[in-house]
Amino acid sequence: MIIIVDFGSQTTHLIARRLKEIGIQTSITDPDDTLKKIKKRKTQGIILSGGPASVYEKAAPTINKDIFNLRIPILGICYGMQLTAHLLGGKVVSGKKEYGPTILQMANGKWQMANKLPKQFTVWMSHGDGIVKLPKDFKVIGSSDSVPFAFVENKKRKIFGLQFHPEVEHTEHGLQILKNFVDICGLRASLTIQTKIKNQKSKIKIKELEENIKKIVGEKDYVLGAVSGGVDSTVAAALTAKAIGKKFIPIYVDNGLMREGTEEHVIKIFKKIGIKPVIVNAVGETLLELKKITDSEQKRKIIGNLYIKIFEREMKKMKAQKLPVRHLLQGTIYSDVIESQGTKNSAKIKSHHNVGGLPKKMKLQQAAFPRSRIRG
Repeated sequence: MIIIVDFGSQTTHLIARRLKEIGIQTSITDPDDTLKKIKKRKTQGIILSGGPASVYEKAAPTINKDIFNLRIPILGICYGMQLTAHLLGGKVVSGKKEYGPTILQMANGKWQMANKLPKQFTVWMSHGDGIVKLPKDFKVIGSSDSVPFAFVENKKRKIFGLQFHPEVEHTEHGLQILKNFVDICGLRASLTIQTKIKNQKSKIKIKELEENIKKIVGEKDYVLGAVSGGVDSTVAAALTAKAIGKKFIPIYVDNGLMREGTEEHVIKIFKKIGIKPVIVNAVGETLLELKKITDSEQKRKIIGNLYIKIFEREMKKMKAQKLPVRHLLQGTIYSDVIESQGTKNSAKIKSHHNVGGLPKKMKLQQAAFPRSRIRG
């Protein structure tokens, strides 16, 4: 088991996915719960994720320094590396911003973390701070033109740091770096498992999702589905329709801002599923709400609130027909949640209308299924 400590990175769950690809079980935890979780589970490795904060800020997320004395291998990625340096006596400063690809040059010597890596390769940087002084007994494994401490280790304590992101596809040999860490943790990883997983059909997972939907909805309740014709809402709707059949009612809101032909596309999709969607013409209502509004963030929140108003209006009509409508389904994917500052340590990039744009009080119960927790 490898525990991943989430400091609010957009790619925390991608780390878990990459490790899953090589057959490694993971558990994502909040920084405050790390020690407690380590004691509860047999932990062979710890990964400290990236995050939007700066380690020297007063409210910056941190961890108990005792984890560095547990003799469990630790890998810090981006913010996780900076926090490691900060807590162990190194120095981190602001103003070392870098975003995009860069060439990593490996140092001479034999390093277990560098097993099967070439002398130089492209990595992906995304950071606003930089380490200018390493803690005691840390050595440099790799560096770039702008980041002298891009890949470091304390061999004796089995603590490693990466200023770049091995979990993203833009980093060459990123999966090999994670595999090297897994090997140091004493776990068995295999890159061949990645191919097997990609070739496996996900029938069991889909069946589990359908069963979960049935449990959430119950035997009598109906679900309204906010559908747009896009991939996310269509997948969510198809799974829900398969799970509960006619108790699922898709609603398409024509707000005047969609692509031409979207309404016809939605009708065609649900005809194949065997369900007729409800079409709501809200063009005039939407444009009136957005009149003289120029700020994009404000627009998204207005649209989010308006959509709920429309869905609750439709719910009232259906309840008048004795249909026990209780739930609202949206095609919300996990990146929408992260970008809307939906987790404890994440930063707000923008409020998605279906997450950060929702009103605090809703008559409909928002169902957390089936895609808002799917991370791949």
